[in-house]
Amino acid sequence: MIQKFVSGIEKTIDSSSIVLLSNIQKYFGPGEETVYLKGQITIMDSSTLEISIFATESSEKLTIDKYRMHYMNNAGQMVFRYDNSPHHSEIDTHPHHKHTAGEIRPSNMPSIKDILNEISAIILTPPF
Repeated sequence: MIQKFVSGIEKTIDSSSIVLLSNIQKYFGPGEETVYLKGQITIMDSSTLEISIFATESSEKLTIDKYRMHYMNNAGQMVFRYDNSPHHSEIDTHPHHKHTAGEIRPSNMPSIKDILNEISAIILTPPF
């Protein structure tokens, strides 16, 4: 199950038309029951997405224990970040939330595909 999860993420990144480079490192725990994915994805406009995901497999169930997906524009400024760090208990979706410029919003954990679609909408939308 862990291998399928990792392969799905790799396939999504590799098939994305906005990804220029990807450097995702995989660290498997003993028996491959855990995985830590960490790395950076460079987007075609030189913006970057940093990801960090720690997942565990137990009893035929995959659990995402921790995640952080941090998107920065090509000047290195944060555009958004999704994570499940256990702060912001006031958020309905605690511990899951989304940071944007000056705001914390309720959110569930998005998939890598969702994130890449969100980035695509940002970078491919012409300015007014």
